[in-house]
Amino acid sequence: MQCSQIVGSSTVSNLRDLGGVALSGSDRVRPGLAFRSGGLHRLDARADPAFAALGIRTVVDLRTARERSVRPDRMPGGAHLLVADVLADPAGTGTVARLAAALADPRLAEQEFGDGRAAAAMAADYRAFVTAESARQSYRHLLTALAHRDGGPVLFHCTAGKDRTGWGAALVLLLLGADESTVTAEYLAVDEAVRAEFTALVAAFTAAGGDPEIADAVVGVRPAYLRAALQAVADGWGDVESYARAGLGLKDETIGHLRENLVA
Repeated sequence: MQCSQIVGSSTVSNLRDLGGVALSGSDRVRPGLAFRSGGLHRLDARADPAFAALGIRTVVDLRTARERSVRPDRMPGGAHLLVADVLADPAGTGTVARLAAALADPRLAEQEFGDGRAAAAMAADYRAFVTAESARQSYRHLLTALAHRDGGPVLFHCTAGKDRTGWGAALVLLLLGADESTVTAEYLAVDEAVRAEFTALVAAFTAAGGDPEIADAVVGVRPAYLRAALQAVADGWGDVESYARAGLGLKDETIGHLRENLVA
C-alpha cells in the first residue's frame, strides 16, 4: 500500500507529496499538486532546493493565531497564504494546538492529562475537527484551494503536520476515492517524522519526571484519533460525501474540480 512520498526538504519538517496514493480502481493521486507538512517557520527556500523545486503557489495554514504569532510562516516566493484556523472556535480541548505547552511542565501535564486524559483530549479534538464551525470552514477552504484549477501546487500544514493536517489529508483522500485502510496507512505514515521532530522536547519532559504515556499520547499518531473523527462524520452525516456537501458546504462543482485536478 503506497503512502505519500517524502520530500527531502532540509528546512521543512514532515514534508510529503500526496501524489501516488492509491485510489479506487487503478487511479492514483496526481503527483506534484497536494503537499502536507509541519510548520514553515524554518523555511529557507534559497538553501532548500528540494522545497524550491515544488513551486508552491498556495499555502494553507491550519494553525491558531497564537501559533502563527509565535512561529510565523516563512512564505515561499510568489505564494499566496490562506489562513484557515481549524481551532478558532472554542471546541474540543485545544490540546493539539498546545503540543509544546502540554509537555513544558510535567506537573501541570499530570494535572490536566494524567490517568489517560491525554488520549481522551486528543480524541475530543479530532471530533472537533469534524463538528466545529471554524474547522468546517477551514477544511472547506482547504478543499476549495485544492480544487482551484490555477491555485496549485498547494501545501497545507499545522505545527507538527499530524493532527489538523492529518485529518485534512484524510478528507482529501476519502473524497478522491481512497478506501479507509489506505487513509489510515497515510495517517500513520508520518509517525516517525513527528517523533523525530519532537525528540528533544519529549526527552526533556520525561527527564523532568513527566509521564511517558502523556508524551506519547500528545506526540504519537494513533489510529484511535482518526477513528474518532471518522465516527463523528458517520454520526452527524453518514458518510464523507454527505459531510462534504452538508457539513462543509461544498458544491458538486467544487468536488468535481477537486477530482479532476488530483486524480490521475
